[in-house]
Amino acid sequence: MSKLKLATVWLDGCSGCHMSFLDMDERLLELAELVDLVYSPLVDAKEFPDDVDLVLVEGAVASVDDEKKIRKVRARSKMLVAMGDCAVAGNVPSMRNPMGPEAILDRAYIENASAQQQIPCVVVPKLLQVVRPIHEYVKVDVFLPAAHPRRTHFTRR
Repeated sequence: MSKLKLATVWLDGCSGCHMSFLDMDERLLELAELVDLVYSPLVDAKEFPDDVDLVLVEGAVASVDDEKKIRKVRARSKMLVAMGDCAVAGNVPSMRNPMGPEAILDRAYIENASAQQQIPCVVVPKLLQVVRPIHEYVKVDVFLPAAHPRRTHFTRR
């Protein structure tokens, strides 16, 4: 039996879902017998591969880079799981929605900066006007809501 190709993706969020995934401890060894981790912030892959069987997506869509990435991920994956409340509902990243991206950037890079007060235009991707959950951009096959899923959400034990 060949292994499933598994990927994990981190959009705009806190990484709590990836930390919960890693919290499976020794069960990760059991999982490694069934899947090959082909893309993740946990490995060194730079480009999202084709024909991924299962992808776990953490975080909301907050920037043009996030939108581009989630569309590519969906196009190259058989099953997409929205993992955690940010991916499912926008959660904490969407708290900026009432203020808009301009106010957030001004606060972070102008008002709170003591030197070189300027909004970066190269390293920081262009923010979308509104942060949204991933299902508003692509089809989601499974929703796994939780502030960040517990290890028991990923296993039967």
